[in-house]
Amino acid sequence: MSSKNLVRPALFMIVVVVAVIGSWEYYLRANGFILSYDDAAPQWAAQRAMVYNSPKQTTVFIGSSRIKYDLDIPTWEKLTGRSAVQLSIEGNSPVPVLLDLADDTAFHGKLVVDVTEPLFFSNMPEYSKEPTGNINYYRSETPAQKAGYYLNNLLESQFVFLDKRFLSLNAQLDKLPVPPRPGRQAFDVPMFPADFYKVSASRQTYMDDRFVQDTLLQHMVQNIWAGFLTMGAKAPPPPPNMVPEVLKAVATAVHKIKSRGGEVVFVRTPSSGMFWQVEQKAFPREKLWDVLLASTQCPGIHFMDYESTRHFVCPEWSHLQPRDARAYTKALISLLPPSFVQL
Repeated sequence: MSSKNLVRPALFMIVVVVAVIGSWEYYLRANGFILSYDDAAPQWAAQRAMVYNSPKQTTVFIGSSRIKYDLDIPTWEKLTGRSAVQLSIEGNSPVPVLLDLADDTAFHGKLVVDVTEPLFFSNMPEYSKEPTGNINYYRSETPAQKAGYYLNNLLESQFVFLDKRFLSLNAQLDKLPVPPRPGRQAFDVPMFPADFYKVSASRQTYMDDRFVQDTLLQHMVQNIWAGFLTMGAKAPPPPPNMVPEVLKAVATAVHKIKSRGGEVVFVRTPSSGMFWQVEQKAFPREKLWDVLLASTQCPGIHFMDYESTRHFVCPEWSHLQPRDARAYTKALISLLPPSFVQL
């Protein structure tokens, strides 16, 4: 077969692929989908490498999903002139990341630790699996993996269809109803709406405009939280030594960071509705938050203590919408120690 006969089918296939991808991209954008980055281990590792920047120019944030939604990084960087390194991970405890930073003798920066009590004060393995995986990936990441991340990051900045969480083939298959097998009860993992979860290049998570404006979508997420809270209420009580073990590990880690000249501040970001009602009863402040600050000898910023932060209402009870995230970030800047927000 001549080279000319080989080239024509190849060119035809390229045209078909470009047309299909272009049509899919156009369809998604026309239906209101926006860019979102893959918030997996490679992106976390890229942020982890930034903790060695000058402590006078960088503040590091760890926690769960709330600080990822509530810290508006563009607002932070505009008002402080400092970089925000976002190492929080949704649905997980920040304690493994805290321990990793504590054991890293090269880290001596400014660290803000967000506390979501059900996750922070638990040492259940499922709340540490993803942070541990990200840490291991960072430590073993190869040059080829780093190059792959930067290439993928560049593509994600241009194409909506690369949203792996909601638009990949696996994501579409996960939406299909799976009937229970005979004799077995199926457990459906709750599916969050795509409009609730968008991720920026700097790992900030945010709700898009459709979610903010659509109370049905908000109620959908509220129902998911209500299911989790109900399941938690029915679960057996945690072992009596769980919280003391967590507090001891956290206090030791904080001491290591402070002994090297680093600084640590704990924050309690807003929640509302059923979430806040349950949290007040299940995780009383005087037994957890107050004890945490006393055992670590660190300052703490609780959202209920200040006029500038106690009025926020979370659309789905647990995270702030973008407009309120900008306002909360401004308030947080005014409440943090000067060394965390000034050049």
